[in-house]
Amino acid sequence: MSSSVLLGGMLFLGRLATALNNSLAVTPQMGWNDWNAFGCGLSQSLILSTARVIKHTGLKDLGYHYIILDDCWSSSRGSNGVLIPDATKFPNGMSYLGEQLHADGFGFGIYSDAGTKTLLIHLREKCAGYPGSLGYETIDAQTFAKWGVDYLKYDNCYNDGKAGSQAASSAR
Repeated sequence: MSSSVLLGGMLFLGRLATALNNSLAVTPQMGWNDWNAFGCGLSQSLILSTARVIKHTGLKDLGYHYIILDDCWSSSRGSNGVLIPDATKFPNGMSYLGEQLHADGFGFGIYSDAGTKTLLIHLREKCAGYPGSLGYETIDAQTFAKWGVDYLKYDNCYNDGKAGSQAASSAR
């Protein structure tokens, strides 16, 4: 196939692609998640200093908008069912963290799980879970909104067989 035919085909297909011109979703959702770099070694100071590096290196200007906390940020649930952040790792709490990230122009992302506990795997340990959202979905959604969370990474571990149907998943 000649390069001119290939180029012509690409131009034709490019004309078929359509998108809204409303400045929304110009790029895929982009951001940074702490898991691969730090695993359970995350902390308020580490998250905020990493956000500053992302901003000062120009990655934020390139579309890296979300700073996402993965697993290990929550220690337990209170008697009212509300998730309790690990006070050692996040001494000022999640609302403070969200405010700081928003002040720097980032979206605040957080991790949870659709099961009874999160899936935490260490190289030398068996699975050990932090509180998941199963049975607490409304409380957790309200809590995340109160903290200013903009993005939720949601896994489906320890779901007690309540994973939903393929039809429900496809309809999303």
